[in-house]
Amino acid sequence: MSRLYNNPGDAAHPAVSGQVRSTASVIAIVCAFGSFYLASRQHQLFGFILALVAIGAGLIGGLRALSPKVSGGILSIIAVALGAIAIVYSLLALVF
Repeated sequence: MSRLYNNPGDAAHPAVSGQVRSTASVIAIVCAFGSFYLASRQHQLFGFILALVAIGAGLIGGLRALSPKVSGGILSIIAVALGAIAIVYSLLALVF
């Protein structure tokens, strides 16, 4: 839905808002990096949980980014990939 604003002497221009970054994709990337940090600091369980949150939030952010008004699709894909790697990293850090 766009609104038209008439300025004196100008033709009508549509008022269009820019894209908004998906909050879920930002949460996903922060959780993915936090997962690596916690797993490297001997908190593998919390790192594993954050990796699961990163994957879930990345999937939600990717679905929200399908809308043309929301950006962050690439960020969500990266967060899901990093979350998957972080799960493996957390499990390896737990074993070794």
